[in-house]
Amino acid sequence: MAALDWASNTSTFTIGCSSYDVFLNFRGEDTRNNFTGFLNLVLKNRGIDVFIDSKKLWTGEAIGSALLRAIEGSKISIPVFSQGYAHSKWCLLELAQIFQCYNSSNQLVLPIFFDVEPSSVRNQTGSFEEAFREHEKNYEPHIVESWRKALSEIGNLKGEVIDKHK
Repeated sequence: MAALDWASNTSTFTIGCSSYDVFLNFRGEDTRNNFTGFLNLVLKNRGIDVFIDSKKLWTGEAIGSALLRAIEGSKISIPVFSQGYAHSKWCLLELAQIFQCYNSSNQLVLPIFFDVEPSSVRNQTGSFEEAFREHEKNYEPHIVESWRKALSEIGNLKGEVIDKHK
């Protein structure tokens, strides 16, 4: 991953009290104890400052605002799309913020498609389609549309496709 080499050679970007090289966006129950956990270790071993939600949340601070500030204060965001990703409103809220930073601040986004096809993310098919049927019942249309747009645009970026069966 050439981007990882780039990240280890750049200075840290700071906004407010957040300051990270990489923000990892992922569905915990899908990848925390396997792929994302290992990715986090590799990045940290290379001297890259990583925000991962279970490790760097501040005591007494609202989780939502802490996560959003961490995204804004990161140079790179790495969404790890997995089968259950779209079922998590937090993953989608974070992705919408990542997409906003990508558009407004040219934040680098390196998507990883972990056992999902990029076209399923882009077009919200398969497990993503199932999740959005539920989201449409529970959330305002403009919120769901912002999630769809973020998935379409970020899912269209060049990324790594990982088939866990190979």
